[in-house]
Parts: sequence; C-alpha cells; structure tokens
Amino acid sequence: MMTNDEMANTPLRLLFQQHVAQTSPAPLGLEIERAEGCWLFDRDGKKYLDLIAGIGPSVLGHRHPKVQAAVEAQLDRYWHTLVYGEFVLTPQVRYAQLLAENLPGLDSVYFVNSGAEAAEGAMKLAKRFTGRPDFIACRNAYHGSTQGAASLMSPTDFTLAFQPLLPGIRHIDFNSDHDLDLITRHTAAVVVETVQGEAGLIPPRPEWLQALRQRCNETGALLILDEIQAGMGRTGQLFAFSRYGIVPDILLLAKGFGGGMPLGAFIARREVMQALTHDPVLGHITTFGGHPVCAAAGLATLETLLSTDLMENTGAKEALFRQLLIHPAIREVRSAGLWLAVDLGDAARVQSVIAHCISRGLITDWFLFNDRSLRIAPPLIISESEIRWACQVILEAL
Repeated sequence: MMTNDEMANTPLRLLFQQHVAQTSPAPLGLEIERAEGCWLFDRDGKKYLDLIAGIGPSVLGHRHPKVQAAVEAQLDRYWHTLVYGEFVLTPQVRYAQLLAENLPGLDSVYFVNSGAEAAEGAMKLAKRFTGRPDFIACRNAYHGSTQGAASLMSPTDFTLAFQPLLPGIRHIDFNSDHDLDLITRHTAAVVVETVQGEAGLIPPRPEWLQALRQRCNETGALLILDEIQAGMGRTGQLFAFSRYGIVPDILLLAKGFGGGMPLGAFIARREVMQALTHDPVLGHITTFGGHPVCAAAGLATLETLLSTDLMENTGAKEALFRQLLIHPAIREVRSAGLWLAVDLGDAARVQSVIAHCISRGLITDWFLFNDRSLRIAPPLIISESEIRWACQVILEAL
C-alpha cells in the first residue's frame, strides 16, 4: 500500500488507470482541472471546447451561473434526507410542477439518477399497469446498459457477453410501417427514441410516429418515448415529440435534465404512475433518486431554458454548422437542432478526426451504432465564433 507521500508524488493519470474502473482499454485520459461555459481546462492550462456537452448533460454549458447558484443555495439547506417519495422536498416538487405545466397530460414525475434507471423504471411500470410481459424496441437504439435497458438493445455487439438478458423483447426497424404489426395485445410497451441518437441522428417520419401512436392505442400497449438525449431543448423544442403531434404514455428524461448533475425521470399520467403504489407497496424505490441538490440544478436548467431564447436560437446555430461543414470527405450532415451527425463514411477517418480535434483543443466523438459519423452536440450556449472555430478544426483534419 502506498504512503500518503507516495500517492501525492504519483501521477494522477497512473492512479486513475490503477484504481478507477475503466470502460475501455484506451480512455481519453485528459486531466480536467476546471470547466466553465463551453470549455474544459486541463492541469497544464490547455483549454478544450466541449462540442458534445459531456455526451449531453451540460446543455447550458459547464457551471452555468444560475445552475451553480441553485446548487449552492440548496447545499445550504439540506442534502439527502430519506429514501425517495417520503418527504416533501421543495426542489423535487417545484421541478415536477414546472414539468407538468409544460407536458401535455403527463403530470406525474418519478425522479431517478440516470437515463438507464428511467428506462428500467418505465419498463416495470408498463408491465405493472398493463399486466403484459412483452416489449417492442427499435434496432440501433440505445436506452442504457443496465439489465433491462440493455435487453432492449439490438444489435448485440454490446450485450452478447452478458446473455441471457430479459426475454419477451422483439425488435423493429425505426420508420418501418410494416413492422408495426408486431405490436399486439401481448405488448406491454413500445420503447423508441423520438430521434434515434446512437444510430447517427435518424429523425422519425412524422406519419410513422403517428401510426406508431395509433397502433399502440389500438392494442392497448403503452408508448414510451426516450428523450434522454433529445429532450431539454436539444432539438430546438423543449421536448422533441411536440413537433410530431403525438403524446407518449411515458417519457424518459436524463442527461440535460439535471443540468450537469446526475438526474433522470420517467413521467406519465398520474393514473398510470399510481400502479407503482400498491400490490406491492414500494414496488419501485430508490435511495438517491431526485436528490435535492440535483433537482435544484435541474429546476434551474428548465427555468433558464424557458426564460431565454436559447431554444429559439438553436435553428440558426444548426444552420451555421451545416453551412460551414462542407467538404468532399463529408457525405452528409444529419441534424436535429444542435445535435448533428457528420457522416464521413469511414470509421478510421472518424477516429483520425477525433484525435486531431483533441490535439487542437476540441472534444468530439462518434456514435455507438454508427462509427462512420462524427458526433456534434454542444451546449446550447455555444457562440457563433466558437462554432466557426470548431468547424475550422474539423475541416483541417479532413
């Protein structure tokens, strides 16, 4: 065992590799000292423009003043008090109230800690409410890596080593009218992303999403829309489904939902959510879900989105990215607000661009089910000059 002096003199990166469990053989390994706005700063003072908002959570950037003030104020009041759902906690109640005011018909919020937990809770709720065993999910969709959420995943590249997962799950193609017949009276719920994210930004055909809603109505299956990435203003709407003329039975939120803090939720009508309160009681519980400090951060994030022109301005910023990202090596740019996939047609080229960007101080990434496309999803506060510089760096690498 190292002494305190030995630990103090051991490079932090080495300690990270030795003692922090890794998710891949080659993590980025940047030593981040501080963050502010759209920028991260390493221990040597080099700054990096965060073009992916930490893979979504930092929708208002890092340490947004209003979010930070809300966190600091809540820290001075109370932190954890009791397991979720027992005490009346102001940040939870006010956040749930504001969400209900901005969601048509969805008035009951179950707070959790992450998107995967939101998916797990929604799956249990759907089974409990309908009394049915089966689920439908889309191929090339990602809803989380926990047991139930991972069971929704197809292809099995990321799940084969963990089989068997949950039974009773069938997969359909996103935007496929033919596959809707697979939804039957045995289906508890259909789980889809409003916009497919990890497939490389695939928007729905409006008529398909409406037909999906109708098929769920006909069969009594619940429609669960995953807006863990698409929600909280990312597409230019507070919630992406609002532009398609439908309302889900259950909505999944996380990432930007916590404003940079660990927070998620599944949201439904109160009559649906009540199914978790009896037979058995405490059928779904969480210790830290909706932590008061995290809920305060999320509430401040939503209040900021609703009181500023950030969502309104996403269209112009999206258009600027599309205007600047023109190059013979770019096959296509797909986008939904400030969420873009730059299709380079080759995984090796994408990795080369990512490496070049990091060397120049720009953080970007790829997509789990589309490694041929470059991910862009910056904080909504990104400026025109920052967009222009980011695009210049990307084009340099092509």
